[in-house]
Amino acid sequence: MYKILEARELTTNIYLMEVEAKRVAKRCQPGQFVIVRLDEEGERIPLTICDYDREKGSITIVLQVVGAETMRMARLKTGDSFHDFVGPLGRPSEFVNEPIDELKKKSILFVAGGLGTAPVYPQVKWLKEHGIQADVIVGAKTRDLLILEKEMGEAAGNLYITTDDGSYGRSGMVTQTIKDLVEEGRHYDLCVAIGPMIMMKFVSLLTQELNIPTIVSLNPIMVDGTGMCGACRVTVGGEVKFACVDGPEFDGHKVDFDQALKRQQMYRTAEGKAVLREQEGETHHGGCGQCSE
Repeated sequence: MYKILEARELTTNIYLMEVEAKRVAKRCQPGQFVIVRLDEEGERIPLTICDYDREKGSITIVLQVVGAETMRMARLKTGDSFHDFVGPLGRPSEFVNEPIDELKKKSILFVAGGLGTAPVYPQVKWLKEHGIQADVIVGAKTRDLLILEKEMGEAAGNLYITTDDGSYGRSGMVTQTIKDLVEEGRHYDLCVAIGPMIMMKFVSLLTQELNIPTIVSLNPIMVDGTGMCGACRVTVGGEVKFACVDGPEFDGHKVDFDQALKRQQMYRTAEGKAVLREQEGETHHGGCGQCSE
């Protein structure tokens, strides 16, 4: 059992939990995720790692209520436990393995949309711990839906808040703020965008025009977390990949977002899943993540 050291509501239907998981905390890196299960009969839920404390042996996760199982998890309190807490899974962020001296030469921009703020935070924090300050844009529909603003502000070099309705920070979409920063003279060697698929699509389209290499995290389309269900099958640079075992991070300029968005809609129904199985044949399931080879 994995004890919950802290549980609190960040905003409507979004909850933060710090969980005692010493083995995961010892090995995890920014960009990775865990699979949690409430009890023996519970559904497996993949969640990105929001923070970790190696000395304390804890992992922080953020979950949003989107169904019955996450609703059950949201009711957990400090002192309760998860039955399973498996990880770290997925590939770490690419910059983790880059020489620090080379990273310090780069100007990096992070773009976080909604719940995507949670997986962006550990990456920005990791960079700060290594003497690198990145610019961060955090977007939300309204001020009430912003999360981790204080934590992100402490880790980022410059933090720009945007709200769709103009209720806080800059008014408009995150793409407008990217344009504004570039027009103001900011130069970026890399953009990392994490959030809703539609947001990552339009950020990638813009950064391609601006010639800014872009990494996106496809954790929003993960379901099973092992590549066996076929939910996170995506085409990247013309090759079949699975977000949970080949990613979750990919080159945003090579992801076929239109196909991925269409699959998301189809995968929600039994009929849609059957059609996908028929259309995709042997590459429908990921397994080891090497079905395309």
